[in-house]
Amino acid sequence: MNSIPLIDFLCLKSTDSAQRNEEIKKLDHACRDVGFFYLTNTTIPKEELEGLLKAAKSFFALPQAEKESIDIKLSNNHRGYGKIGEEQLDEVNQADWKETFDMALDFPLEHPLSQKYPSMYGPNQYPQQVAVIEALQAYYISAFEVSQVVLTAMAQALNLETDFFTRCFQDHVTVLRMIHYPPRPEEDHSNGAGAHTDYGCITLLLQDDIGGLQVKNVRGEWMDATPIKNALVVNIGDLMQRWTNDEYVSTAHRVISPESGVHRYSFPFFVEPDYETNVECIDSCHSANHPAKYPPILSGDWIQSRFDATYAYRETE
Repeated sequence: MNSIPLIDFLCLKSTDSAQRNEEIKKLDHACRDVGFFYLTNTTIPKEELEGLLKAAKSFFALPQAEKESIDIKLSNNHRGYGKIGEEQLDEVNQADWKETFDMALDFPLEHPLSQKYPSMYGPNQYPQQVAVIEALQAYYISAFEVSQVVLTAMAQALNLETDFFTRCFQDHVTVLRMIHYPPRPEEDHSNGAGAHTDYGCITLLLQDDIGGLQVKNVRGEWMDATPIKNALVVNIGDLMQRWTNDEYVSTAHRVISPESGVHRYSFPFFVEPDYETNVECIDSCHSANHPAKYPPILSGDWIQSRFDATYAYRETE
């Protein structure tokens, strides 16, 4: 793995079957060999991308007390603001030097799923700024539509029914996150976000032009995922790796903190299916010589276990 492949979103949607199938093959190779790819030509309006960056800058510039009024620790279902040091993606080394805001589908507290799985379903905690809320909601819808096209292509690549993955997204727990990486006060710029893999199916990442994302290649070397204007960086998550019996690889990545005086913003969209999705080895990913490695697990149980390992405030006492 010497570079991160480019996949053309419009080709994945093409009505020309030869063109579409060729792009699906490229996607399949990227998922198997790298676990990362750039997704170009997504058709998400430029205004939405710019609006999301503007919203992040506006929100994170608020007084600390106002941001902490929607602190994620006040939410049973992990929504709202996370202050610097709240998350530690690298479970061995220091906490991440970033602040965050998380949102997902908004379920009322009385909804049956909120009652059954209160740590995963429930209401969002929104900031008071209407423009920020509107920008978040608009991008969430657009990014979700893109994710379903990608998952459809993955199903086709794996010789599954076209809707094998997408039918698992009726009451999904997909999370949109805004992240602000402020400059570190000390010289160590190594841990904006510690080395980690993502938990879910796939992640769609929109990043600004500052850079800092690094991906670990098969030789154990860190390589830069240099920003490409208006392109998303897509990576395989741990859940998809389980589902495909390690055929698709969930690759370690990290974020280097910005240099002095520089602020970085990014927007991961964690694509995660319905809680009760039974994730067991896909038929096309095991054989007599390659047996299933993982027992079946509910998607939500897996995501929950990873959250609990990452956030100190979710640990049971």
